[in-house]
Amino acid sequence: MASSLAGLADFLIFFVLAVALVGLYLAVYTLATMHNEFALIRENVISAATALGFSLVGFALPLASAIVHAQTIVDCLVWGLVALAVQILVYWLVRIAMPNLSQRIAGGEMAAALFLGAASLAAGIINAAAMTF
Repeated sequence: MASSLAGLADFLIFFVLAVALVGLYLAVYTLATMHNEFALIRENVISAATALGFSLVGFALPLASAIVHAQTIVDCLVWGLVALAVQILVYWLVRIAMPNLSQRIAGGEMAAALFLGAASLAAGIINAAAMTF
């Protein structure tokens, strides 16, 4: 039994760090976008939930990779912050390609939300694969 719980402390540390990074990600991402995702989600705007949901998965994938590859908590934190920055960059790049992105998402347009979500997810997959430290 004791050997089964040997990694519990490390699990808890990495898990708590990951949850904190997810919270930070949601705070930063929703401040960086030009629309209020949580207000829109409370109003049942499916496009906002779709875009934010895919973005969150696009962040979680490289965060999981950072946890797997990290030698230390600092490694995990640094690469988690890199994953956060990549997702913010993706939003701004998609916004350049689609200047009225936030208005379209706020207006319930699924095409805009799915494009942003797919871009976020693709960037997360590539980001996770590139984390070979």
